[in-house]
Amino acid sequence: MRTATTLTATVLVVVLAGCGSTEERRGSTAEVDADVATTSTPDVAFDEALHDELVAMLEADQEERLGAGPLDDADRTERLKQIVAEHGWPTISLVGEDGEDAAWAIAQHSDHDPEFQARAVQLIGEAVERGDASPGNLAYLTDRVAVGSGQAQTYGTQVGCGPDGPEPATPIADEAVVDAARARVGLAPLSDYLEEMARICAQDEL
Repeated sequence: MRTATTLTATVLVVVLAGCGSTEERRGSTAEVDADVATTSTPDVAFDEALHDELVAMLEADQEERLGAGPLDDADRTERLKQIVAEHGWPTISLVGEDGEDAAWAIAQHSDHDPEFQARAVQLIGEAVERGDASPGNLAYLTDRVAVGSGQAQTYGTQVGCGPDGPEPATPIADEAVVDAARARVGLAPLSDYLEEMARICAQDEL
């Protein structure tokens, strides 16, 4: 299965499988189930320096994935672990939406440290419950961790390019309810996502 490369409005994330657009991952307040995210966010002061550092880390990540140099995922993971130890998960209140996206992307690329990825899932989940992180980011990392351990995925987000088009990296746990699960975190129906991935796979073949 070939890796698919997705160019989004704010980040270019190269993953084992599809990553979807920023808009799809984040969803709108109206789309996200009230049981998954609330609208009350904690009173946390925005940390501009930390925001800028995370965004710069992601920019380096993306440049490397476009061939600018060897991948330095391990160092970025270690720095993110330090940030988490000091601040907790970098939430939207703390570092803004793009900063939280950057932290998520770095965790998404931390396949060499599955223990940290699992911890990040827990922390993002807690932040989502407070309305202070992206439910879509949580869904993608949840599936990423499942795929990394060879388990079925819940949301069908981890999709790569096979010879006949998009293929899930591992089976979907319950296809009958996958669209309902995706809707709860603000993701488009699976068929729409697979159409997006099919276009990406076709572009990669050119």
